[in-house]
Amino acid sequence: MQYKKAPEIKRQIRVLIKELKFTHIKPNQIHCIRSFDAKTRAVARIWGMAKIFHEVVGIEPNYIIEVNAKRFDKLSDRDKVKTLIHELMHIPKTFSGALLSHRGRYYEISDREVEKILKNIF
Repeated sequence: MQYKKAPEIKRQIRVLIKELKFTHIKPNQIHCIRSFDAKTRAVARIWGMAKIFHEVVGIEPNYIIEVNAKRFDKLSDRDKVKTLIHELMHIPKTFSGALLSHRGRYYEISDREVEKILKNIF
């Protein structure tokens, strides 16, 4: 599989963080890539960094948002935004490098929840 930095996705992420008031997210610690020839069915994925890297090595938490070029690039602009919001929702308020699952005790990451958020910006 091949990766390439995706600065246009990074710009879009920065705008979304600001528009959605996701103040817990540190845009400089979010990295965006486009993958080619990925074997996954996913349109996009987010990669976190285990807490041990921060505790032992002193590396600040970072996240990588990967968009699957084959699937993501075919989406409408609205669906691209929905996908990126979905990935940002996986980042916990602690910005610890961990990832939130799709269902938790006090939250849910689903199409319905993304649509609620999307109403505020469109």
